[in-house]
Amino acid sequence: MRKKERPLPKTNARPCLSTLAAVMRSAAIYCLLACTLLICAGAQLPDAPEPKKDPGDLYNMEHYIHVVPRSPAEYHPATANNRFGWFVRSTVGPRSLAAGFVSAGYGTAVNNPHEYGTHWTGFAQRYGMRLTGISTGNAMEAGIGAIWGEDPRYFHTVHDAFGDRVKNVVDLTFRAYHPDGERYPAYARYMAIFGNNFLSNAWRVPSEADWQHAMTRSAEGFGGRFVSNAFSEFVPIIWRKVLGKPDRYPSSAHNP
Repeated sequence: MRKKERPLPKTNARPCLSTLAAVMRSAAIYCLLACTLLICAGAQLPDAPEPKKDPGDLYNMEHYIHVVPRSPAEYHPATANNRFGWFVRSTVGPRSLAAGFVSAGYGTAVNNPHEYGTHWTGFAQRYGMRLTGISTGNAMEAGIGAIWGEDPRYFHTVHDAFGDRVKNVVDLTFRAYHPDGERYPAYARYMAIFGNNFLSNAWRVPSEADWQHAMTRSAEGFGGRFVSNAFSEFVPIIWRKVLGKPDRYPSSAHNP
């Protein structure tokens, strides 16, 4: 008599793989849409003239962490290239990607939201969800801000006291430079953070797709901007001292 074959145990490998693929496709789509929005916004507005490079100007830094201008006349408005560069670094730069690993790892460890579970697929889902939100929010801030010239970049101080540095970090969390060289409330940032977090309720899991969680994520968005600003303000100084590199600014250089 032929022995009856025992059915193979069912696994969740296929649903997990399909879910992971869907999350990554969504992340890629939203990144593409975000880039399109940013490029279109930059293409519709004329670029500010590129400042002339003065080797003696210590405040005209070549890398992406810019220095607080000593006066409104020394401020150079952000160009379309500046905005696109800021978008790329803030979305898929090493700092953002590392923050995504920490955020997704913590969410996986505490199983929040619980629909994703505590496995690698859940980690990927959380990471992909954060990436879609970050890319959409950054594109909104850079693209909408281009309409009235709001500068999304951070500007660090030179030889200021610790308290003044912290004040600058806090101030540029909620305010931004405009073409006249003055700081005003960062309305494009407000619209991007709140708009993105409420808009994302449309594709989030049910346990976090409500206005209370959207408000919490918005508060976390401002907190994340504060941490990013603090990193830009203090880490280059600490890193320079660790490596024993000389200060590129003379002792007479300072911000007002």
